[in-house]
Amino acid sequence: MKVRSEFKQNLVNALTSKEEANRSQLALLSDLTEEEAAFFEREWNRASRDRKLYLLSGLVKLREDSLYLDFNRVFHVCLGDKDAEIRRVAIKFMDREEDDESVVTKLVHLLKEDREEKVQVEAAIALGQFALLAAVNKLSPPRGEEIYSNLLAAIEDITVAEDVRRRCLEAIAPLDSPRVKQIIEQAYHSNDGETQASAICAMGRNCDPVWLSIMSVERYSKDPVMRRKVAEAYGELGREEAIPFLIDLAWDEESEVREVSVRALGLIGGERAEGALKNLGDSPYQGVSQLARDTLKEMEKFVGFFDI
Repeated sequence: MKVRSEFKQNLVNALTSKEEANRSQLALLSDLTEEEAAFFEREWNRASRDRKLYLLSGLVKLREDSLYLDFNRVFHVCLGDKDAEIRRVAIKFMDREEDDESVVTKLVHLLKEDREEKVQVEAAIALGQFALLAAVNKLSPPRGEEIYSNLLAAIEDITVAEDVRRRCLEAIAPLDSPRVKQIIEQAYHSNDGETQASAICAMGRNCDPVWLSIMSVERYSKDPVMRRKVAEAYGELGREEAIPFLIDLAWDEESEVREVSVRALGLIGGERAEGALKNLGDSPYQGVSQLARDTLKEMEKFVGFFDI
């Protein structure tokens, strides 16, 4: 298949011009063929860093406006860019889909070999999304094992930056095993507050009710970050037993904790969560009351969808 002449000219103009790129120029970078992606890579490598970052930000905004645009081939090219910020942005905004497992190997490479901590952190977060797919059997077993073994290796390697290891802990949590539970437990009992917060996050993603007893204690933490993490974890865990605790947290003194608690109720769903959200619709906290009403509307949409 030949590369479209319109695509060629618009791409060269977009990469070399100092003027704003229009939406039609950027939209041409959606759904690239292999040949077009190869042409894009050659031209992209000749562009300046500032122009690349400008165009990437434009693609991100454009995709937010239209779910039908697919810039994944562009983002995949950017994973190999020499600039760390471009690699980080590409990881952050590319889709995590089970029909493109090959990107897992690229992310593993960036986690293990990239020299920039911020890129390794983003790679770990992205691998966590694929770990969720593997946990529900939407990735092949070899890919799931590739994710598990490399995340575990990073967690156990004391030379890896602490923030990277924390993100790997959160990422590996859905891939349940005795070793995963052990490292979550060890992280929770560490003396580092950030590591403990990551352990709470991992408990929610691990989806085992065994963690509820720890989470019910930490919801009284003096640290608002920990209380917010608990609320998020309750939502990830998806257990009705957490609903009374989330109702309490919806009255927390910190607005962020309150709002995360409301969103968590929406994630749990069901009649009990719906009743709690209806009551919170009358909360004196404006952020809570509006968010509770909005969350109820979203829940109603899903009910209508599944009733079709």
